[in-house]
Amino acid sequence: MKEYLKHDEWCIIEEGFNPENHQSSESIFSLGNGKMGHRANFEETYSGPSLQGSYVAGIYYPDKTRVGWWKNGYPEYFAKVLNSPNWIGIDVQIDGHYLDLYTCKTDNFKRTLNMKEGYLLREFTATMDDGKKIQISAKRFVSMADTENGAIRYSVTPLNFDGKIAFTAYLDGDVENEDSNYDEKFWNIIEMEAHAGEAYLVTETKKIGFRAGFGMKIVAKIGDSELKTTPEVLKKEAWVANRIERTVKEGECFSIDKIVGVTSSLNYDKAAVLEATKKVTASGFQKGFEALLKDHIKVWADKWVLSDIRIKGDIAAQQGIRFNIFHLNQTYTGEDERLNVGPKGFTGEKYGGSTYWDTEAYCVPFFIATAPSEVTRNLLIYRYKHLDRAIENAEKLGFKNGAALYPMVTINGEECHNEWEITFEEIHRNGAIAFAIHNYIRHTNDEAYLSEYGLEVLLGISRFWSQRITFSEERQKYVMLGVTGPNEYENNINNNWYTNKMAVWCLKYTIEALTKVKAMNEARYNEIIAKTSFSYEGEVPRWEDIVAKMHFPYNEKLQVFMQQDGYMDKEQILVDQLNPAERPINQYWSWDRILRSCYIKQADTLQGIYVFEEEFDMETIKRNFEFYEPRTVHESSLSPCVHSVLAAKIGDYDKAYEMYLRTSRLDIDDYNHEAHEGLHITSMAGTWMSIVEGFGGKRVHDGELFLNPIIPKQWQEYSFRIAFMGNDMEVIVNSQEVTILSHAKNQIELKVYDQKVSVEPGQSTTVQTK
Repeated sequence: MKEYLKHDEWCIIEEGFNPENHQSSESIFSLGNGKMGHRANFEETYSGPSLQGSYVAGIYYPDKTRVGWWKNGYPEYFAKVLNSPNWIGIDVQIDGHYLDLYTCKTDNFKRTLNMKEGYLLREFTATMDDGKKIQISAKRFVSMADTENGAIRYSVTPLNFDGKIAFTAYLDGDVENEDSNYDEKFWNIIEMEAHAGEAYLVTETKKIGFRAGFGMKIVAKIGDSELKTTPEVLKKEAWVANRIERTVKEGECFSIDKIVGVTSSLNYDKAAVLEATKKVTASGFQKGFEALLKDHIKVWADKWVLSDIRIKGDIAAQQGIRFNIFHLNQTYTGEDERLNVGPKGFTGEKYGGSTYWDTEAYCVPFFIATAPSEVTRNLLIYRYKHLDRAIENAEKLGFKNGAALYPMVTINGEECHNEWEITFEEIHRNGAIAFAIHNYIRHTNDEAYLSEYGLEVLLGISRFWSQRITFSEERQKYVMLGVTGPNEYENNINNNWYTNKMAVWCLKYTIEALTKVKAMNEARYNEIIAKTSFSYEGEVPRWEDIVAKMHFPYNEKLQVFMQQDGYMDKEQILVDQLNPAERPINQYWSWDRILRSCYIKQADTLQGIYVFEEEFDMETIKRNFEFYEPRTVHESSLSPCVHSVLAAKIGDYDKAYEMYLRTSRLDIDDYNHEAHEGLHITSMAGTWMSIVEGFGGKRVHDGELFLNPIIPKQWQEYSFRIAFMGNDMEVIVNSQEVTILSHAKNQIELKVYDQKVSVEPGQSTTVQTK
């Protein structure tokens, strides 16, 4: 763990500059707005270790897969989230010497991510080699209101001298990905322009031909007075800039505002990208830094109204949940169905692609409850529009008749993950996509989604399961061979309990969906049947037989579900017996040793119990939790949240709180020593689940909302806001009572501790805490 960041309810604060923490801070202090984002790289020159990162949503590069040998069906490329041209750059020279925090002395360094208002502020005093001291303030944001604009205000104040200070504001297209398989640069420069006070750069990705436009306009000031000086125009290959130099007196503040416009061919015709960039940049510049910031803060205020979770009495816990909610909201806004929730968002390159099963399993519950229903609907439509590609992915592996295997990693629907044992064995992801459809409908009552989009997806997924499952003559049961479950520390195993459970549920749900769509909209039903060449009589009987005869590993002696066949053949040494110096094991052990161990990367069997909790009694849940959690190393970001929810369910409140802190502060405190690579955006939704579904006990069954709140002993009070069936409500919990406050237009009905509660619009109801 790294604990160098100050605890604060609304801010992430780094006091004092340590280059060893810098790349982690570049991730943690990242900014985004759903369309674009940037790691917290310094604006000025920095010669120390740094991962420069600028990202435009939806733009990627198909980097050829690098493997020692090829297998049939292997993905031809790995989709890279592209490091895009750098637009934040402002070099600073003090009497001809570059400001560089890696080489100069700094005092009073403070970097602040204001999560409430969505901006990054950096303040410090620097002493140059010749003894000259300057005070620096740099404030920037990526607008949530004007989503193609970013803005920077950078100021320098000489403290002990009069001298020449120069700003060189630039756009740099000479960038590369750290994870490039063949050290290739992925961008071509198409157009460059620079004039006094402005500059523009249009770049195009190789192979696919995405275009991105970057523009800047600048204004400099001494104090509050705008300078009329004409900037020097500079150009290099792939680099355009404006330079302003001024003799500044001791104590005078010399500042520059840099307003940026970023566009892409996702939203404009290729030939029009430059012109669009100029218009967007001019529009932002005309509004100015302060007006852009005001509108940006207003959007954040509205988002916090719906998604904030308040915790009294525990600043570390409060900071953790707000940090997670902040990054979720700035990564995905739901306005564009072509986009999704990237596993690193706008904070790093690792993992590539933009979509994992994390979206459906973890992010959908968050967005269902905290955003308009259209946001989650767009996440589901994203998958619908990739259905043809999912069918192609399955065909490459020999599946037929419209069977669909959704990719492990994708941007455009095509599989582009480059680890065979994950890509083609971790097939439980199909189930997460199907369950997300069910989860969305049961929270919104949008049954029409089934006939419009959902049923086609379910049919493709169920056809895949039907063909992937084998009938064992030996067992006289159906089995699932050669899979990887959520626990990626097990590969090519047979009968992963969670995968088998998901497959059976999908088949049952698809049969129900067929009946429902036929009853709701027979014309649409017939259209889907014709489009998919579906035969109810020819396919459903096999599905029903699989449901009735599926093999689920079970240990009679322990009375727990077995993660897979043969799990108990492994040496059963518990996690607390491991040498702490060898943790995390994925950084110290060989893969062979990991695969032969009993250790579990993340919830696997417990993932299934979490999803289908209503099927199991409390004793069953407790036995399985107490068996599997001590064998779980929690080396996936997706692990602690599920364990926190289940621990709260079985009454192990200390474990629930421990796992909550781990998931909420996973990146802030860098539990797994990997924050420098980028943040774990999708698992951040799991932090929300830990509170709302864990401590809050939120569940939905048969069209009813249930709450079963508990409160950790470390907290005085907590509250969250959720929407259910279009009704918005706030839940406030302390040790004495639970208050349900309605923000809805209609009467709200729910159950609190199995007690039926009705709340009128604008009113509140209180129930005693159990």
